[in-house]
Amino acid sequence: MLTLNKRFLFIVIAVLSLLLIPFIGIHFTSEINWSVFDFIVIGILLLITGLLINFALYKLKNPIFRIIAVVTIILLFILLWIELAVGIFNSPLSGS
Repeated sequence: MLTLNKRFLFIVIAVLSLLLIPFIGIHFTSEINWSVFDFIVIGILLLITGLLINFALYKLKNPIFRIIAVVTIILLFILLWIELAVGIFNSPLSGS
């Protein structure tokens, strides 16, 4: 079983690896138009999501509660990401 420090390090490495995809993409196409702020926001969002999933997996004992918690966290992440990108709810946070 991984210790807390190793799990946190794994989450940080996973977030940085995911951020490499758009970082490499902006060098090959003009279709990806991310600023430093975009990388910071999505990095924080991914880190918080990873930490919440980690918390749910290790603190909740009932497997049904684990599944519900993880699915809820992932759905909230997707909704917030979509809202920040294109503004499906037309909130002040929307990217459009």
